[in-house]
Amino acid sequence: MKMTIQSDFPAVQKMLGDLQADVARQATARALNRTVEQAKTAMSREIRSQFVLPAARVNEALRINKASATGGAFRLEAELFPQRKKGRSINLAAFDARKVAKGWSFRIRRDGPRQLIPGAFMINNGKTMMIRVGKSRLPIKALQTIDVAQMFNTKRINAKVVELIRAKFPEIFEREAKFYTDRFNSRGRA
Repeated sequence: MKMTIQSDFPAVQKMLGDLQADVARQATARALNRTVEQAKTAMSREIRSQFVLPAARVNEALRINKASATGGAFRLEAELFPQRKKGRSINLAAFDARKVAKGWSFRIRRDGPRQLIPGAFMINNGKTMMIRVGKSRLPIKALQTIDVAQMFNTKRINAKVVELIRAKFPEIFEREAKFYTDRFNSRGRA
């Protein structure tokens, strides 16, 4: 799963036409990268505002492929996507798990209630919540729930981040175009 935004920015296209090709490519790549970095921060913030997860856990799951414009080769595409690890879900221990008399309680959504799992227990220094399957000691299974990729695709969260990208990209592009134009012009004077 990755987020793709295709949009026309008329003001940006006009500025691109006015710039020299190499300056335009460099400014576009740098503006895309800055915008995607801000989108990553916004995505992390939005996920954490909805779900009870620490920032480190969310940030390690979000990845960026940066745009580049070096030499004759350039790639003008920046991506923000959730990185998949071994599993597809996160253990309930990551969601504000607390020991109670009857087992363990947790809360996934910030506005949601705490839920109790009677008979649950922790292993791996509190990193994995488990429960016995059946009445005997073994087998046991890990208690899992949604992961950051599924949180990433929540419509509310995605819409806010797309809105931020659409609002910020022209502003960031203008700043980067000015930076590279000034840099290019100062080279010509020297």
